Amino acid sequence: MADHQRIHPVDLEAGRNRPTAPLVPGGSFRSDKGDPAQRANNQQQRGHGGYGHGPLPPPPRRVAPPAPLPPPKRRGRGCCCRFLCCVVATAAVLAVLAAAAAAALYLIFKPQAPRYSVDRLAVSAFQVDPSTLTARAAFDVTVTAANPNARIGVYYERGSSLSVWYGPYPLARGALPAFYQGRRNTTVLALAMAGEVQLASAAVSGMRDAQRDGAVPLVFRADVPVRVELGSLRLWKVTARVRCDLVVDRIMDVSSPIKIKASNCKFGFKL
Repeated sequence: MADHQRIHPVDLEAGRNRPTAPLVPGGSFRSDKGDPAQRANNQQQRGHGGYGHGPLPPPPRRVAPPAPLPPPKRRGRGCCCRFLCCVVATAAVLAVLAAAAAAALYLIFKPQAPRYSVDRLAVSAFQVDPSTLTARAAFDVTVTAANPNARIGVYYERGSSLSVWYGPYPLARGALPAFYQGRRNTTVLALAMAGEVQLASAAVSGMRDAQRDGAVPLVFRADVPVRVELGSLRLWKVTARVRCDLVVDRIMDVSSPIKIKASNCKFGFKL
């Protein structure tokens, strides 16, 4: 029997040339050749630049612009509004307090307006110069002033102005003496007034016609500075204004007393 064939393992690598030297020369480092992954990345980047056909890098991210800041608050306008509100509120409070004080004073003192009347008007002289139409007149006027208040007195001070008018022409002027009128007091004043004024021819003709009819219109005016006394408190000075519309029977004839046919007086204050 033939000898059995024996199979012996053969080393396939034995026939190949084994390297006798290291792949990396001595004295060099691995970083001289570079990392394979880094070299692949560099090749891809060169390919993107036109040296290859590697994948494109992702597009850059778009960063959203920052939101605009809110406009700053206008503090100046708010401060002005608050200031105006404070002023209005203060004025309203003061007005309410003043109204309350006035109401309290009214209830305590119960003020009443003084009453005035022209009781007598006598013409002591009246002449009209025919060449110049200048009228010269002198009057004796009796005025009654009544104070009906129980807790209010009146101080009549110097600087008053009295006048008698015919239309727009002041025929005579005078003044009131300074005096004090007490509570619930009636004072009768005898006043002497005189003056001269140049009249128009139409005014002289109208005065003669009115005297012929027995109704000559005159106006008595008085501006008097006064101080009102409330209890023991004397208030500030104001101007008392009196206007009396009169109708007399004649003015150019002084042979007999003048008769006052109508009298209507009004009273007011000027601050």
